[in-house]
Amino acid sequence: MANVTLRQKPLANEKSSLYLDYFPPIISPKTGKETRREFLKLTIHDNPINQVEKQHNKTTIEFAEIIRAKRLVQIRNKEFGFKENVECNINFVQYYKSIVDEYLNSGSRNNYLTWNASYAYFKKFLGNKVSSKNISIEIVKNYRTFLLTTKSIKSAKSTLSTNSAASYYKHFIFVLKRAFKEQIISTNLSQHAEYIKEEQTFREYLTEEELVKLWNTDIQFPQIKRAALFSALTGLRFIDIKNLTWETVFGDIHQGYYIKLKEQKTGNIYNHPISTKAYEILLKEGENEGIIFTGLEYSKTARFVKIWVKAAKINKKISFHNFRHSYATLQLANGTDIYTVSKLMGHKNVNTTQIYTKVLDKNKIAAANRINLDLNGL
Repeated sequence: MANVTLRQKPLANEKSSLYLDYFPPIISPKTGKETRREFLKLTIHDNPINQVEKQHNKTTIEFAEIIRAKRLVQIRNKEFGFKENVECNINFVQYYKSIVDEYLNSGSRNNYLTWNASYAYFKKFLGNKVSSKNISIEIVKNYRTFLLTTKSIKSAKSTLSTNSAASYYKHFIFVLKRAFKEQIISTNLSQHAEYIKEEQTFREYLTEEELVKLWNTDIQFPQIKRAALFSALTGLRFIDIKNLTWETVFGDIHQGYYIKLKEQKTGNIYNHPISTKAYEILLKEGENEGIIFTGLEYSKTARFVKIWVKAAKINKKISFHNFRHSYATLQLANGTDIYTVSKLMGHKNVNTTQIYTKVLDKNKIAAANRINLDLNGL
């Protein structure tokens, strides 16, 4: 009799990938060839060290078992090929959470937090449980309206921002697409979802003069100052600076100083050039191995950056991420072409980089100074 078994394949990062083992082999609907394995794109921690990782393992394995049971019914009814002959009905809220948990420790902290926030609003909308067979076009449309009108979870006094609503709804559409692909839902409901248009935002930046002013302004934790200016000189994100090690910093007569960075999604390694001044900032940390900016925490950094900027009498709303924005804007202002800036910023698409050209539109600046009147007394 045919059977389907849930198995694990060890990965290199102390995690294991879950897959289904078919006996006898089946014909893959993708390749048309015999296979015994179907990888579920689900991973678990080999040695969970905290409650969050333990809960992730529990939720992921439970979801994988649901898929295994469904495939077994399909096999025994000679319907392999993902033709639906049995209705799969699971808790869609839990399914959403299982996708969010995949981003835990598998991407940037900000990406995981955004996904987790999107799940929180979905749960706020539907509660802790809704069956997958009850997800409908009406729910898809009503959830869009909900996000545009609901109060912020962080503060009941303010409505959720349009850009946050757009981001969370985009995550929800992704979940719908995946649920349809994995046959959790029988209809491609994502095609009935209308994306929320984001509002254009102004990306504040610091001028060269303001950066020098900040360097000369005292701060309670000087390491935060050095990390912030290092970001402004390299364009690196907080998470990249926090995880930066001396073993990834190099220098030679051909390339100058550079950092070997690894893309989180693809695993590709590339060289990110840095200036001599940026390297000199690293030397002030006083170590030559391991983590460079030891003890750097985002919550403390965000709090003291605000105090520091105010002390420097800079009347701009500046967060740590604005130092990265400053790098891109100043590169463009000093003549670096947009394609090079895009590569330096690690953008996948040059359209993302074009946002910075709106901040500093050279054509507008030149046009504003073309009308020159000879006015007495001025």
